[in-house]
Amino acid sequence: MNATRIAPLALYQEVAERLRERIFSHELPPGTWVDEQALAEHYGISRTPLREALKVLASEGLVTLKPRRGCYVTEISERDLDEVFSVMAMLEGECARACAERASDADLKRLQDTHAELERAAAARDINGFFEANQAFHLNIHEIADNRWLLHVINDLRKVIKLSRHHSLFSDGRLEQSLAEHRNILDALLARDTVAAETRMREHIRSGRAALARIADARPIEHAATA
Repeated sequence: MNATRIAPLALYQEVAERLRERIFSHELPPGTWVDEQALAEHYGISRTPLREALKVLASEGLVTLKPRRGCYVTEISERDLDEVFSVMAMLEGECARACAERASDADLKRLQDTHAELERAAAARDINGFFEANQAFHLNIHEIADNRWLLHVINDLRKVIKLSRHHSLFSDGRLEQSLAEHRNILDALLARDTVAAETRMREHIRSGRAALARIADARPIEHAATA
């Protein structure tokens, strides 16, 4: 009995991961209707594992299931981003507080090494490298905080943020601003200052939201300039 259950579980999980990648790359952009029949034929599967995969993505907020209308890639509004980043600021702030409280000397050395990658990427104007180092820096903080439930919620919210068509690092001056914020966070962690670590992390997350808002505000200007 166990053997008969393993394959379908693995199948729908693999399908869900492939669809996630297509959504995050905007190959399936927000608002897109999900053609179940076409996808099932494309992947060479029945619609049953596909529908199970879509239920997983719906639970993560990546797609929206509409009765009698089908499934659509979730469209994230500016209000959605405001609300998600507000929650993220609280959660990431708590991670930073717990990290400052619990970090060993070895943990802090690891954070310094990761931050050095941020410095190198910023100096080279390597946005992709900076993004990867930024992800690693935050992940290190999450691991040191050692609260799997907190991390679970943060990961789900980060998936929703990926639905945005833009990335904050593409806002003018944001890379330098983000680097300065990471320096301040690291200083607080090295000092084991729990209050400063939490406060600076919250400010960092709110600053990222403000950068996305600047990009959104600039869109009409760009369109007018090219019209």
